[in-house]
Amino acid sequence: MRIVADENIPLAEAFFADHGELVRLPGREMSREQVRDADILLVRSVTRINAELLEGSRVKFVGTATIGRDHVDEQWLSQQGIGFVSAPGCNADSVGDYVISTLLLFGEQDGVALTDRVVGVVGAGNVGGRLVERLRALGIRCLVCDPPRAEQEGSEGFTGLDDLIEKADVISVHTPLIREGDHPTHHLLAERHIEALRTDQILISAGRGDCVDGQALKARLERDPDLRVVLDVWENEPDIDEALYRLAAIATPHIAGYSLDGKLRGTEMLYQAMSRHFGLPVRKRLGQLKPENWLRRIAISRRAPPQEALLLCTRTCYDVRRDTLLFERYRRQYGMAKGFDLMRREYPVRREFSTLRVELKHSAGAVREVLENAGFAIRSPRK
Repeated sequence: MRIVADENIPLAEAFFADHGELVRLPGREMSREQVRDADILLVRSVTRINAELLEGSRVKFVGTATIGRDHVDEQWLSQQGIGFVSAPGCNADSVGDYVISTLLLFGEQDGVALTDRVVGVVGAGNVGGRLVERLRALGIRCLVCDPPRAEQEGSEGFTGLDDLIEKADVISVHTPLIREGDHPTHHLLAERHIEALRTDQILISAGRGDCVDGQALKARLERDPDLRVVLDVWENEPDIDEALYRLAAIATPHIAGYSLDGKLRGTEMLYQAMSRHFGLPVRKRLGQLKPENWLRRIAISRRAPPQEALLLCTRTCYDVRRDTLLFERYRRQYGMAKGFDLMRREYPVRREFSTLRVELKHSAGAVREVLENAGFAIRSPRK
């Protein structure tokens, strides 16, 4: 078999090379000619999967190593009898790490504890739902807006979008992009919602760029620069609005879910689905192939203030400010569109909170609790 894979899918050789010839290509530049003779196509979110790309090819199976599927014409694939799979939940903890790092940064700037802010999560699927679990475990009050889930499960525990915007201090958007149906999310945060934001609120967008009306947001920020927005996803990626970029408090190029661990989970999920599709044995496991974290452990005294310990461990793993500064360097050197894609292609290795082992004594109750709830691995020192 011939397997064509996005160059940004890690461990593709380790998982797939036994099944045929593996060819790596830049995802945004994949052409009809390049995939015509492929049997398997493995992509990320930057490749549009539709008849224009695949008609007349011999592709039998398509996998996207992402949670999002709005770049895939699933109906056309089904009509052609082409197998398809995505990787739901693969990078949920990575996005959660991104949000927690952001909340700690603003908390430090404002002198506000994590638990003193109400976080409204819009979209409680694989990513948003996992984020809510982690935030609530940390003692943070969360409001949840998810109309499809509220419709299926009942309204208890869910909040309408207008009510959430009125009551939350932080609004974190994690919806998939849905353009049609009963619950479309294109410009879910429309002009009227953006106008309703208070200047002391924080808006985080880390789902899909088209879920927020970028023009309305830009107009609001030009009038009220004190409103803080964190944008990881954008309309018209990679050629994003530079004026909006300059107005954002934190701006990153769609990398909230770009931890190595999240991407590796996505690769394993595609491998397992491909094996099932073709009736092949599953011989590879991520545990056999996953690289060891270069920072194996950190030791913290039981006397450490819990919130200081959380801040230290978080920034040891991931500091969102570094990605903001790195994005600006890429933009200055290469321009916006090229810099956007190049930073994603060359993104530094980033590990999730769970890969950092924190060494604590058994008696470090309060410190242990906050770090475990944030997602860090706790171990007791050897005697």
